[in-house]
Amino acid sequence: MSSNTPIPANTPILLQKKRGSRSFVTERTVVGLHWDIGSAKYGSGPEPIKEFFVAVIADAEFSLLIGDMSRDFVRKFEDIPMARFSFLCRKEQTRGTAAYSTKSKFRDEGKEHDIVINCKGDEWDSSNAELTVSVDKKRVVSVRKLKWNFRGNQIIFVDGAVIDMMWDIHDWWFCNPHGCALFMFKTRTSAESSIWLEDDPYQSDQGPSVTGGGGRGSGFFLQIQAFKKQ
Repeated sequence: MSSNTPIPANTPILLQKKRGSRSFVTERTVVGLHWDIGSAKYGSGPEPIKEFFVAVIADAEFSLLIGDMSRDFVRKFEDIPMARFSFLCRKEQTRGTAAYSTKSKFRDEGKEHDIVINCKGDEWDSSNAELTVSVDKKRVVSVRKLKWNFRGNQIIFVDGAVIDMMWDIHDWWFCNPHGCALFMFKTRTSAESSIWLEDDPYQSDQGPSVTGGGGRGSGFFLQIQAFKKQ
């Protein structure tokens, strides 16, 4: 653990170094944060893809491990047990072009998928406006007439899971310089998927076999905020 004196959880922490350790207290839990992105390699997205790690120790257990180097870090602390955990939510931000790509899993046992969001046009250029979302190069959402359809939702299937894909591009469309477009992916739990199938006899008989989202009774949630470049 870090030798730093624990600080209250509500105190903002700016991590300026590419590697290091910090600790803080939330309620009665001491949390240790360890990271090393000094040699990290990046792809087309904002997150490192290899040669890095982020580790969190809480309640004397490893509660979060990210990165291909995390296992090497764990070996240094063989006396610290590994907690059972699931990745429940993730938030990303992007600025600039109307096209955005990222990678994400939608459930613990699923594979990583390529997600591409393309939103073109605004209220001054609505003739060819369109919002499209693709997963692994397959288009799963296509929305036109964005002047009226700037908010909405659609059900998609990935890895056999039921996913609610939601969007709100109002501020993007109407050129609010301080606003952003929101794109959200919410994996339904097994219980939520079962209720949906029971309410839709056609999907129950003809649709794909579906499973729930991540562990601990909650589905995975991905939120993407897209800001226009000014």
